[in-house]
Amino acid sequence: MKKLIFSFYLFSLSIAFSSAQERNDIVKQSATYEWPKDPLVKEKLEQWQDKKFGMIIHWGLYAVPGIIESWSICSEDWIERDSTIAYEDYKKRYWDFSKKFNPTKFNPEKWSAAGKAAGMKYLVFTTKHHDGFAMFDTKQSDFSIAKGPFANNPKADVAKYVFDAFRKDGFMIGAYFSKPDWHSQYYWWQKYATADRNNNYDIKKYPWRWNKFKDFTYNQIGELMNNYGSVDILWLDGGWVRPLETVNEEVLSWGANIPKWSQDIDMPKIAAMARKAQPGLLMVDRTVHGPYENYQTPEQRIPEKQLDYPWESCMTLGGAWGFVPNDQYKSSTEVVHKLVEIVAKGGSLLLGVGPKPDGTLPDDVTKQLNEIGKWTSKNGKAIYGTRITKDYHDRQTWFTQSKDSKKRFAIHCLAEQTIPDMVKWKGNAPKKGTDIILLSTGNKVKWKSVDGETCVSIPKVDRTAALAFEFTAQ
Repeated sequence: MKKLIFSFYLFSLSIAFSSAQERNDIVKQSATYEWPKDPLVKEKLEQWQDKKFGMIIHWGLYAVPGIIESWSICSEDWIERDSTIAYEDYKKRYWDFSKKFNPTKFNPEKWSAAGKAAGMKYLVFTTKHHDGFAMFDTKQSDFSIAKGPFANNPKADVAKYVFDAFRKDGFMIGAYFSKPDWHSQYYWWQKYATADRNNNYDIKKYPWRWNKFKDFTYNQIGELMNNYGSVDILWLDGGWVRPLETVNEEVLSWGANIPKWSQDIDMPKIAAMARKAQPGLLMVDRTVHGPYENYQTPEQRIPEKQLDYPWESCMTLGGAWGFVPNDQYKSSTEVVHKLVEIVAKGGSLLLGVGPKPDGTLPDDVTKQLNEIGKWTSKNGKAIYGTRITKDYHDRQTWFTQSKDSKKRFAIHCLAEQTIPDMVKWKGNAPKKGTDIILLSTGNKVKWKSVDGETCVSIPKVDRTAALAFEFTAQ
């Protein structure tokens, strides 16, 4: 078993630090968006757009060996795997990690405290990834955290306690749910080999089996929507599970195999049920553009230009979504710079972390979140509840504005946290006679306009990732 875990670890390194071009599971940016019509959904979407900064937690069976989510059990060419282990044996041993997953130090209050310290305002938690292992007490399957070694723990229904802890700290609550389920016999039928990420039988030939999968999916989502308190976001991953008629050039550009049948799970029926239980629920059916993709989710990237519809960049703090030993984490400065750019372009940042198999966050993760929070706690006024401006960028400076357009914010990102004597920007000129406030201190700073540039004198301040200013624009 030690040899197997080491093999899984080597796999995790090979995939964690591969480029986006090499990976074939990265969701790209689209130019297609449909605004919701339901007034309650519109209201919830407006609330979500105020939050700007969220935490996505990938935690599941893959935490035990410390590998990248579920992908090692998928048979596609881009995935590296230990060639000394037969594929079917590899899958079986992966499933058997369910017999070892016993996170006795699970304490979601500490997770929530770490997210709150960073300035995060909403949560997305993986209730089930593609491997089908449920992190909630589902009645549809025995393949869950509540049925293994952790079953007798008072917090065995993990998702419940995660949602409760974050909800108590004022977070909006999002449930990540994988549409494909590679453990289900209704998706990956053992009668056939599993050639790729798709279901492995002809749905046109076996419609009854696909109907069983649709019922299974509907019922699991129903459990989450009805038994786990208030949920704000249903974040649906696995965009290849979709009606065949929605497969377009964008989908084909992913390079993944597209079967000849439709993997339609009846999203209108799911949405109606979910929104009956959770009025105003945001549906995020990733990449399936239309009424059930209430905001878009480009992955591990930031759009090149400002967008005027709701979106978030979901990206990892380290090199992996889940826990991987010795992962390399982004600096707090890099995260702040990404947050600033994303918000100025009209989006939100959903930052990914992965707890260890014992249920604790890695110390380096907690440390980085605290460092990020040192900036957001002083400069959050330029981030939270803001909206885009027409001229949103000039060199190292990004711009946002208050929802009522009365206040403008200039956020100057600093390389290596060095503090210049003066910051300059073009566009978004302050109104003559207005005060410019340095948010980190709350004090006025001297400024002047020279040849179309706003020139702001910087007093002695502590080193920081970015300087944020508030003023009234012309």
